[in-house]
Amino acid sequence: MSFTSFEPVIQRLHRSELAVPASNPKMIEKASRCAADVVFLDLEDSVAPDDKARARQNAISALNDIDWGGRTVSVRVNGLDTHYTYRDVIEVVAACPRLDMLFIPKIGVAADVYALDVLVTQIEVEQGRSKRIGFEVMIETALGLCNVESIAQSSRRLEAMCFGSGDFAASTGARSTTIGGLNPDYGVLGEPDAGGRRAYFQADPWHAAQARIVVACRAYGLRPLDGPYSDFNDADGFRASSKRAAALGFEGRMLIHPSQIDGANDIFSPAADEVARARRIVEAMAQGARDGKGAVSLDGRMIDIANIRMAQRLLQKADAIAAAKR
Repeated sequence: MSFTSFEPVIQRLHRSELAVPASNPKMIEKASRCAADVVFLDLEDSVAPDDKARARQNAISALNDIDWGGRTVSVRVNGLDTHYTYRDVIEVVAACPRLDMLFIPKIGVAADVYALDVLVTQIEVEQGRSKRIGFEVMIETALGLCNVESIAQSSRRLEAMCFGSGDFAASTGARSTTIGGLNPDYGVLGEPDAGGRRAYFQADPWHAAQARIVVACRAYGLRPLDGPYSDFNDADGFRASSKRAAALGFEGRMLIHPSQIDGANDIFSPAADEVARARRIVEAMAQGARDGKGAVSLDGRMIDIANIRMAQRLLQKADAIAAAKR
């Protein structure tokens, strides 16, 4: 254990996470053959109240009857503010040895995660389950963001944290035109030019929340994930949003449509030139260590231990992607 950060409990490739309504068996079947790193069967927002029980049984059948290969499979249960949650957890966990993770929405305080950890632990012990279930939580309320650091430390089951801008906007009263998109009114005016004209620069209203989530996740060994971009017909907007998230440090993002999978996998993968440079950094530092140097020069720039940490993280992800393709 590092004195400056927690190490990830479980390493999973998590560039793309496809949401699939568990009320639709045909969509579940198609999702089992898709290229997403993670698929979650949704019992929450995409399922109407009258379909909740049937969707739960669909998810159980899909986990037990479909060959998911090496892909991570998760189930998003209903929020703790509903009466569906305990049945979702008890029935799915008890009946599905294949289940990798539970996706828990609308987490507000660390005690929410602790409560579900206790319940899942009891089920695992009673069932004699050998495969330990991981947790992914969604931060999508003002309360959740206020408590994001304590939530990140709430359970050793916790692997990932996802930002949900749609419900977050509803919680904070922010004006949003599309889930994951920008609001044209959120921006600043530049200084006047020689003719007195002032250019308008659009800004990102989600940046502050996203940055806080990324920092909390990286501090405690979790995978930070961006939320969905709902307009799946806006490929340019999706790519721009995803590139901002990747640049900020997100590991991947949630997707609402299969057409977004390839883009997410591409954007959240290290580019070939980045991988090549990272390998050169590692090699240069290794040579420097053999020569007794604490810092070395590569391509006219100084590199030191901070560079090698960044390079090693990038290479770990590149290696995981290569292994997934085999």
